[in-house]
Amino acid sequence: MEKAKISAKQLFILMVLFELGTAMLVPLAMRAKQDAWLAILLGMIGSLALFLVYYKLYWYYPDLLPTEYMQKILGKVMGTVLAFIYILYFMYDASRILRDFGEMLLTFAYPETPLFIGNGLLILVIIYTIRKGIEVIARSGELLFILMYILAVSGFILIVVSGLIDFTNLQPVLEEGLIPTLKVTLSETLYFPFTEAIVFTMILPYLNEPKKAKVTMLCATGLSGINLVITMLINVSVLGVDLTARSQFPLLSTVQSIQVADFLERLDVFFMLSMVIGIFFKISVLFYAVVIGTANLFKIKSPSRLSYPLGIVILFLSTIIASNFQEHLYEGLKIAPFIHIPLFSIIPPLLLLIAFFKTRKKQRE
Repeated sequence: MEKAKISAKQLFILMVLFELGTAMLVPLAMRAKQDAWLAILLGMIGSLALFLVYYKLYWYYPDLLPTEYMQKILGKVMGTVLAFIYILYFMYDASRILRDFGEMLLTFAYPETPLFIGNGLLILVIIYTIRKGIEVIARSGELLFILMYILAVSGFILIVVSGLIDFTNLQPVLEEGLIPTLKVTLSETLYFPFTEAIVFTMILPYLNEPKKAKVTMLCATGLSGINLVITMLINVSVLGVDLTARSQFPLLSTVQSIQVADFLERLDVFFMLSMVIGIFFKISVLFYAVVIGTANLFKIKSPSRLSYPLGIVILFLSTIIASNFQEHLYEGLKIAPFIHIPLFSIIPPLLLLIAFFKTRKKQRE
């Protein structure tokens, strides 16, 4: 492990930035139509229970990375295999988010620029940040968190002042009952973006106040969930259900609708800056987990050496992961849940159960 420490406040900020990340970019939970906000809210509540499982595992092994305590729980061979699977998932997730960034950049401002170039520029900045360590990532988060919220609050005020909000677009609530909303929750919003934050189990050992870990994780998830609910309420009330579902980037369409006093308009830069900040930190946290996990698993003394080769792998993976943006979204909605359910909802409780019995057995002995 890197010899570094971060505060509970820095962990809170990183988690909020991570969970907002690309969740504000895509049409999240739109299979629930006008009840998308409710699916997000239920997903957030469900994720809190899983976060308690992740915290309890950390509580059993506060000084160990998951790549280490998986080996203690399952044995050397099985633990190593499982740890390697999680590292591969974090790498895959980072490449998906990098692809989101590239597609947004091409759609928003640079339609003639190759996807590889846009993604390459961002990954170079992230590699530089990773080489500086988790403390630098956390301090950067403190600065940019303030900027992101200034942009968000300003944008919200301008949308309200523009008179764009029509709450009738949110009606009727639960038109087809609660079951369709629960299906969307269990297949989508429970995992993206909330329990994706399982990656923070790789960062919890760096926390300088371990007792604050549980409260920090739950509060960060609560704040990001409320933000996403408000964002979806605004998108649907401004654009309507059909346009929100069809739009590649609903929040961008909402921001483009702002027009105040016939001169304050085309505020796309608000959207762009906020998204770049969120995506930067989401990839940085995932990439850091990949680097530190790989170094720990294969006993590499200098983790920073891995940043360039692993960064190049993520860059190339982001370009070949799908042939176009529609295929990329389809993969995220239809295929990713089959990865998320075992990694986030099944394996951690099983690990906790085994750790509980092992600890109890040791106490008896």
